Amino acid sequence: MSFLNELINTENDEILREELHERVAIVSHKIKFMDKVPVVCLDTFNMQNLVLADEINAAGGILETDILGAVYIIYYQPGKGLNDLMREVPALLDPNWSAVKNGRIILLNDDANKLRTPTNAVMLVEDFAEMLHPGFFIFGSEGDKWIRFGV
Repeated sequence: MSFLNELINTENDEILREELHERVAIVSHKIKFMDKVPVVCLDTFNMQNLVLADEINAAGGILETDILGAVYIIYYQPGKGLNDLMREVPALLDPNWSAVKNGRIILLNDDANKLRTPTNAVMLVEDFAEMLHPGFFIFGSEGDKWIRFGV
């Protein structure tokens, strides 16, 4: 998680910097007792999207190269909101994928919060922790920044 600590350390507001470090420590502490969750992050061309790999890893996920081994599939496409993804993703899903069979498809809204500012990066880590470890984390962004998508 050194990328996240380095990013947080660029924050000039000392109080905010300490708060962000504390929020990351809470997630880190909880996930160290959990198994890593295999995740595939795809764009709307069903191509792997690695732009959020650091945040996924910081939240207890591990990027999987084989879509059949993914517990969760997260669809994220720069410039696409939830409505766009809800229209496009159903045609991209293969019913043989275990994540599809188990209803573990997540759509991630693209908005200004994807900028890699310290606050936004920590919020994204919290979002991924909530996605990948339901019941253990509740940060309240489901429905706004991301949704579980059932088919």
